Amino acid sequence: MLPLLIEGVYYGFTGIWPIVSIDSFMKVTGPKTDLWLVKTVGVLVLASGAAMIVAYTRHNTSPDILLLALGEAFFLLLIDVIYTIKKIIRPIYLADAIIQIGFVIWIVAYQLS
Repeated sequence: MLPLLIEGVYYGFTGIWPIVSIDSFMKVTGPKTDLWLVKTVGVLVLASGAAMIVAYTRHNTSPDILLLALGEAFFLLLIDVIYTIKKIIRPIYLADAIIQIGFVIWIVAYQLS
């Protein structure tokens, strides 16, 4: 299932970014106070992305991996929108929200087909 691969690769890049270059990450996303928390979220997103890539290579579309892919996209979407509206995070996160909407729609459409 191609959505697993694309979502997994996207999460791989976005998860590793704050670990590899926190300075460039903050230039785009805004200043952060708890860098340990940013990096923790990064490694968790990276780990789930890796799980999605492995599932894709094994042709695994079991309910648990689909729940991971759908759930992560949906909840990251909510976080992006809610905290942008509250002006806690920069509007650049709405670009990520659009990508997350795409993942949600793609996975649901795949399941319905």
